Amino acid sequence: MTFSLRRTAKPLARHLASPLALAAVAALGLAGAHAPAAAQKKEKPAPAAKANHSKEFIAAYRSFETLSKAATPDVAAMRAALPGLLAAAKTPDDRHVAGQAHVQVGNTAKDPALQLAGLETMLASGRADPARVGALTFAAAQLAYQGKDYDKTRTYAQKAIELGHTQGDPQLFVAESYFAQNRQAEGLQYLSDMIAAQRNAGKPVSEAVLKRALAVAYNAKLYPQARELSIAYARDFPNQTSWGDAIAIAINSGRFQPPEMLDLLRLARQTKTMRTDQQYLEYVETADARRLPAEVLAVIDEGVAARQLNGNQQFIKDARALANARLKTDRTELAAFQRDAQAPNAKLVTVMAAADTLLSYGRYAEAEALYARAATMPGANQPLVMTRLGIAQAGQGKYEPAKASFDKVDGPRKQIADLWALYVTQRAAGTVIAPAA
Repeated sequence: MTFSLRRTAKPLARHLASPLALAAVAALGLAGAHAPAAAQKKEKPAPAAKANHSKEFIAAYRSFETLSKAATPDVAAMRAALPGLLAAAKTPDDRHVAGQAHVQVGNTAKDPALQLAGLETMLASGRADPARVGALTFAAAQLAYQGKDYDKTRTYAQKAIELGHTQGDPQLFVAESYFAQNRQAEGLQYLSDMIAAQRNAGKPVSEAVLKRALAVAYNAKLYPQARELSIAYARDFPNQTSWGDAIAIAINSGRFQPPEMLDLLRLARQTKTMRTDQQYLEYVETADARRLPAEVLAVIDEGVAARQLNGNQQFIKDARALANARLKTDRTELAAFQRDAQAPNAKLVTVMAAADTLLSYGRYAEAEALYARAATMPGANQPLVMTRLGIAQAGQGKYEPAKASFDKVDGPRKQIADLWALYVTQRAAGTVIAPAA
């Protein structure tokens, strides 16, 4: 019977189903029809005893107050009274209370434009509570966003940041105002600069900011930025979600050949972020039961246990049968194969084949020695050799040498090696990759 590892179904799609746990974030949960909390906070807009109010404004306000205190307030009448109230405002205190009245009616009428006009009037009066100016300014940014006034959104959000307001991630509103105008590159640059500044200042980076930037970069097909952000996400928030996203982005944005895919999927297996049947199937296919039977069998068993693989699928049945047959051959031939690879006159192809086989069996020290030898041989594919040398070293817990090996990788494999380098750095630090939430 002839076994074929090529499935008769269509080739694997590199774009994995729902590759990003965060890609569903199409936009922020920005303020809805109601005013932001800062604008909704109940005020008592009656003129304070010590405030400086004009007689004209007091008279106009009393009329408005009568309407607002009715058992069933007439919103239309209250709205109609606002222009007169504003026209009567002569002092900063008058204008502040007039702004509060606009917010009050805007809240009742669920009118973001009126709410924003009220907040702007309050802020411009200079009489808003200094402790609340930052929150009110950010509320104005949220309302401007609702009204699709993105230039004003940026102005108010940036001002809120300057005032030290942090709740609600005002930086995201600056970026979102760019994204809403289809200016993704500018928005991402803003977020990237902000992230770098926070990190340089030793401040924690917002997970919401990282996730949003990553989702935008990926969906806009700005893959270099997406890969950079995905590494930052996995570094700052090491869990199976962030790591799974980083690996999925590398898979979907790269044009990798089977050897590269194999080493990337090996990392997914190490981080326990194998998410889809396609990943398991591609792992089985790229590992190839004829070359790495033990690894193929282990992946099949894990995929079946995770309910991602159907053990009765013909491709899986064929791969399992061929791997089991090949295992018997390995048991009798591997020792001799290893001696041939260690011989002084061994050819590069023999050394690499033996190293790859030993690596797949988890015999990392022996694989490391052969990869180290291969790295010195003419014609060696240095990026491949150094990647697998690092993997062999990582398997022994030799994390610093492994990182040094990964850092030497360049070319298309560099993004794979960078992920592996981050992984061994976290392992060396004792960082635990937390389960997905």
